[in-house]
Parts: sequence; C-alpha cells; structure tokens
Amino acid sequence: MSHVYVAGLGAVSPAGWGVASTCKAVCLGSPLADQQLERPGWGKLLRARLVPNPPQRPAFLAHPRLRRASPITHYAAAAALEAWSRPRSLQSGPLQIGVVACLQAGCVNYSCRFFGETLKDPQTASPLLFPETVYAAPASHVTALLENVAVTYTLVGDPGCYLEGIALAAQWLAEKLVDVCIVFGAEETNWILADALRHLDGTASLAAGAGALCLCRDPGLSMGVELAAITDAHTYSAERTRADSARAMRRQLPSSSSSELLCDGRGTGVQVNAPETAAWGDWRGMRLSPKRVLGEGLMAGAAWQCVIACEALAGGQADAANVSIVGSNQQAIGARFLRTPVAEPAMDPSQKCEVRT
Repeated sequence: MSHVYVAGLGAVSPAGWGVASTCKAVCLGSPLADQQLERPGWGKLLRARLVPNPPQRPAFLAHPRLRRASPITHYAAAAALEAWSRPRSLQSGPLQIGVVACLQAGCVNYSCRFFGETLKDPQTASPLLFPETVYAAPASHVTALLENVAVTYTLVGDPGCYLEGIALAAQWLAEKLVDVCIVFGAEETNWILADALRHLDGTASLAAGAGALCLCRDPGLSMGVELAAITDAHTYSAERTRADSARAMRRQLPSSSSSELLCDGRGTGVQVNAPETAAWGDWRGMRLSPKRVLGEGLMAGAAWQCVIACEALAGGQADAANVSIVGSNQQAIGARFLRTPVAEPAMDPSQKCEVRT
C-alpha cells in the first residue's frame, strides 16, 4: 500500500468536540472522570464517560435531515466535517467523495425507544423512529451533509473493523472511484451498552463519540502523513486465540524504534489487555493508550487511536506510528503511518503536546 495520504482528521470524545481537545487529553495521560448512568429498575448505577455539550450549537444541526437524528449521528457528522474541512479549503475544484462508516453497537438509543414503544403498544409505535434504528443511518445523514458523494458503505464489526474501513477506502482511491474518502467510527452511550460492558470488563467505563480520517492520493492535500500498511485481519477461532492473533498481527509490523509511536488499544483491564500487552512486549518506542484516558469507545475508540497517531506524526512528534487493535470478538489487525514532508504547517504550535513514552 502506497501513495495514500491523510488529508484531514476529526474527533468527538469525552474530552470535547475536536481533534485538539481529544489529543490534548490523551497526551496529558490523566483518565477522565466517570459519570453515572441509571439502569431502569436497578438500584446500582453504571459507569460511563459522556461527551460534553459542544461549546456552541453546531451549524450542521440546522439541516432538515438531522431533526430527529440521535447522538451517534451528531458525533459522526462533527468528526467527518472536521476531517473534511482541511482538504475542502485546499481543493482547486470539485472532488468526488467516498464515505465509509464503521460501527459496532450502532444506533442503540433509537432502537431502545422504538422497540420499547412496540412492546408497550404496537399500534401506537411511531414508524418515524425506525429509520434511525438501522446501522446505515449515520452514514446516510453524513452523506447528506457533504457534496459530491460518489459511494457510501457501512461496515459493522468489532473495533478492528475501523482499519478494514481504511483499507476499503485505500482500495477505492487506488481504483479511482473517488478523489478523497472519509472513514469514520462512531458510537453513543446507553445503559444497555454500559451494562453489557460491565460483564465483559468490570474495570472499563463506556465512552462515546467519533473519529474520522480523510484519505486521498493527492500529495498536495496531505497533512504530512502517509498510510504505509494495513496488516491482514487475523480472525479468532477455535484454533487461533486472541493471543495468537495479536502475535501474528505484531509480526507484520516493523520492530520498535525510539523515534516511533505505538498507539495501542489497551484499556484498564489487565486480563482483557493481556494478549495485546504480550504481543507488544518488545516495543521500546513512545506509546499511547487512548482508552485509559477516554474510556472504552468501541468503534469510536479505534478511530481515536488512528486520529491521535496521525496528529502526532503531523505535529512532528514521531517519524512513524503503529496502530494496534486487538478486537473484542473478531480480529487482531494493525496499521502503520509515516510522517512525510508537507509544504505548510500541519498544526498550530500552541496545540502541540509531548508524547510520553
């Protein structure tokens, strides 16, 4: 894989709206505070890290398509539009856009509301809610906000699916189906998700938000970051455990260097993290673990890893960055990004933060 560049980044997270606030929080390294979610009919409260209200109402919410949209669409739209803003300002003519949406849990809030109404009284359940329950809803809304969208896909899977979305975007670019492609991962919070996460990893705090990369093949649009490789997807099976898959993924990425960054997917659970920790035991370079600061963002968490890795490269904090994702139930997969020359400053020096080893 070569000549695929990162043209823009976008993010919404419990740290705030925008790449700058998300990256700053992760670089500081202090876990964000937990909030509490109430589970109906249950006395014990659940932990979550919620996205704060935006400092001002986003202009895109005035679009008619977003009148009933759920938070996951708001996050996806904000991240996608932020990622698109930089190449849009640099383009010399109209560009054909591709959109790849990656989701794990998806539109849970509207699903709960719709099926709750259906169970209560099927005759009065609102059919207007149903379109907002499907996995394709966020991609549909984001596409409506953009211009010249040529093709849109929605991928559903565990967090490793985000890198499959990037690989799909690279294929579209190579085949010249599109000029740029926006790949976003998004999730929203709900007590059902927080309760499910409690059973899988009792130490984790559910998080929500979105992350987005805008990819292109025009070096003139690049922010100084190139996609160098996506590993094979090493799926789990009775014959291949998560630990086996994590090691196989690691072997497909270069050995460590003090000038390189690893952005891994480890959270707070020691047992859950064990396969990834063991696979990267030889790493001696810089390292960031966004989940430990932002919370378990599911697909959004995988997107944050890529955004943070690319922002570090654009800011000159590392020469190369590996992204490691050992998914919850499907696959271990990794990506490698390289820092490349760029004609203009990729980032405001006042936003620069030191990446800790």
